[in-house]
Amino acid sequence: MQRSLLLLAVISFLACPLAAQQRVPDAKTVLQEACKQAAKEKKNVFIIFHASWCGWCHKMDTAMNDASCRKFFQDNFVVRHLTVKEAEAKKNLENPGGEEMLAAYGGDKGGIPFFLIFDDKGKLLADSKIRTAGDTAGKNMGCPASDEEVAAFIALLKKTTRLQEAQLAIIETRFKKNAVAVH
Repeated sequence: MQRSLLLLAVISFLACPLAAQQRVPDAKTVLQEACKQAAKEKKNVFIIFHASWCGWCHKMDTAMNDASCRKFFQDNFVVRHLTVKEAEAKKNLENPGGEEMLAAYGGDKGGIPFFLIFDDKGKLLADSKIRTAGDTAGKNMGCPASDEEVAAFIALLKKTTRLQEAQLAIIETRFKKNAVAVH
């Protein structure tokens, strides 16, 4: 009896890390569940590819969750994060399929954060790339901070939300603070 209990304890102990790794949902599931919620709430989906070590990813989250503009994002988007590009010691935090999704949408070469905006059916509406005339590849704006990046971000929000000019101005002001923090 004691041997059985000991064996069960050892198996449970060894299975815990495996179970913890399996709790991280795959990228496809994250997107599907976000689309389902977005359909119910009449919103779009905002997917942010990020990593725990990424300072700009933290700046993006901080700006989007700032008291001045958090409600604007909550009212218009179902926001989800996909963890990618983690250090070896934290690979267990990554969403399976996240790197593949990042690559499929051309975000694998421009750093993180990288974001995608989908409608509630999973149709891509926008990404975080700034494209100039004739440039189909574009460059990732990451967390908008420079005047060019913030202007491109506001243009994406105009295209993908019902935000009014005054609300967009508040978001613009908040994101421009990211540039101040850099200098």
